[in-house]
Amino acid sequence: MTIRRRTLLGAAAATPLAIPAFAQAPFPSRPLRIVVPFAPGGAVDITGRLLADRLQPVLGQNVVVENRGGAGGNLGADAVAKADKDGYTLLLGSVSIMAANKYLFRKSMPLDPQADLAPVSRVTTGTVLLVVNAQRPWRTFADLVAAAKKDPGKYTMGSSGTGTISHLTMSSVNRASGMEITHVPYRGGGPAISDLLAGNIDMMFDVIPALMPHVREGRFRALAVGSADRISYVPELKDVPGMKELLPNAGIDMQSWYAINVPTGTPQPVVDKLHSAVVQVTKSEDFKSRLEPLGFTPIWDETPAAYGEYLKQQDALWKRLVEQSGATLD
Repeated sequence: MTIRRRTLLGAAAATPLAIPAFAQAPFPSRPLRIVVPFAPGGAVDITGRLLADRLQPVLGQNVVVENRGGAGGNLGADAVAKADKDGYTLLLGSVSIMAANKYLFRKSMPLDPQADLAPVSRVTTGTVLLVVNAQRPWRTFADLVAAAKKDPGKYTMGSSGTGTISHLTMSSVNRASGMEITHVPYRGGGPAISDLLAGNIDMMFDVIPALMPHVREGRFRALAVGSADRISYVPELKDVPGMKELLPNAGIDMQSWYAINVPTGTPQPVVDKLHSAVVQVTKSEDFKSRLEPLGFTPIWDETPAAYGEYLKQQDALWKRLVEQSGATLD
């Protein structure tokens, strides 16, 4: 009896020592997941998979991509916001989710991105491209403006949906140039591109990765980029003018960026470790060489707080763009 009691007491005494040792397991000690809040195959999905593959050796754990689309990306973002605050669930958020959606979904937005998601770092940035069906006669942006002013409302511009960057860019360009182009929203960029190829609409702004295959094949003609300056990282677009040249007083500089976020309340040491890993990937030549032919270029924030400050600026910008466009998704 004495021996058995001593054994039990010894085991009980050892237990408290074992719990802290388990709790202090270094992060990460198991696989992570990146939630891509859109369907597979799009620009965000491609970015997420390139990032996940390169984070695995840096973090020493598997990193899987989970596609969770719906409600303009809000469903996936909300799922991450409500996930455990342990750093194992990451959101690859777009500018629309992080800065624009709460002004589009005023009644039905399930989260406040700045309050419910903690910043880690941006990973890619790019702009949008204005293309027309190559069968149309316009060779330059000036040609298009002249035709649209001559026949207001005659020409149509497709977008990937009301309130998306493709719609808000065209809305800004319309106001600045004095054009009146009829907006035709679609449920995603794919259907809009299909109708542009078929000649059912005349033009569209969209992210470069989605449009470049058709530009390279000669089906679309690129007339402008939505950024202030020209872009140099896609050779075929180096001669395509930016908004600073075309509409110099408009202040248009449309950037489509993606960033890693985690649930608010995630311990700062975990956030810092994720930031270090993400920045290591985004600074690599391998990541850059895979992204730039698609039409994106890597970007990173020196600290999570720096990304948080940038996000505040973007929030104000996209609030203004949404309000000027009159777009709503409620």
